[in-house]
Amino acid sequence: MKPSRPYILKALYDWLLDSELTPHLLVDAENGEAIIPVQFVENGQIVLNINPSAVRNFYVDDLGISFNARFSGQPMDIFVPMSAILAIYARENGQGMGFGAEPGAEAYLATADESEAKSDEGDEAPVDKSSRPALKVVK
Repeated sequence: MKPSRPYILKALYDWLLDSELTPHLLVDAENGEAIIPVQFVENGQIVLNINPSAVRNFYVDDLGISFNARFSGQPMDIFVPMSAILAIYARENGQGMGFGAEPGAEAYLATADESEAKSDEGDEAPVDKSSRPALKVVK
């Protein structure tokens, strides 16, 4: 079965735009396949504004999201693999969805494990990928 993340992501993106909200992506900047502006990475993550007024050539497929955007006035081609997308949400109110527990997510965990194995080992303790993410209700 194909992973559901690309389909869910596209639907949430359209929903946010139809609601006249600004979609943002939360990205795992430590994913070795992501092409992002590293100067804006904080705590291993980066938030990208993917509103149509902020990007050009926006494209979503089963592998990831790609677009062109300006960062400090400099154009840059961005690629975010599906395995690096942590959440999509609205800047204005935080409505959206985090990823990791949706059907087919294990395919992205396997991809992330392969990327991690290829990257240089750091001083950080290894992350237990077998534990499932927990949901927290915020009121």
